[in-house]
Amino acid sequence: MTTFLTNEALHQKSSQELTALLYEACLINLEDSLGLIDQKEYVEANAKLQKASDIIHRLGAGINYEAGIIADQLEQVYNYAADKIVEANIKKDKAMIEEVIQIIESIMSSWNEAMKSKKDIQPKMMKQKANAYESTAIYQD
Repeated sequence: MTTFLTNEALHQKSSQELTALLYEACLINLEDSLGLIDQKEYVEANAKLQKASDIIHRLGAGINYEAGIIADQLEQVYNYAADKIVEANIKKDKAMIEEVIQIIESIMSSWNEAMKSKKDIQPKMMKQKANAYESTAIYQD
């Protein structure tokens, strides 16, 4: 979340865009915690890791289970990441945090690619729907 977002701006975001922002915020907190651990600022590192864990739990709560097996698998990945954050926080283990960063970066990259693909496809679908409507419309004189 490199830019400041007002409540109004947040309300204008789609649920997909909000999810992307959550991924970004999670990564920022995880990356910040690495630097804080290096500086032996453990209280601040703890706060950042707790925020990252909270975000992952919120992402997990937003899973659409109607999506099928992929939703169940995503839940397992989120649970694994959340458990690793807790363990890393207790041990102040940077390697565990870096592992979670890789997981979240991978999911975020896929999510952003899917959003981009959806935006590219949507105008084509709208045009197809319009053409289908026009071809079946009955014009009266």
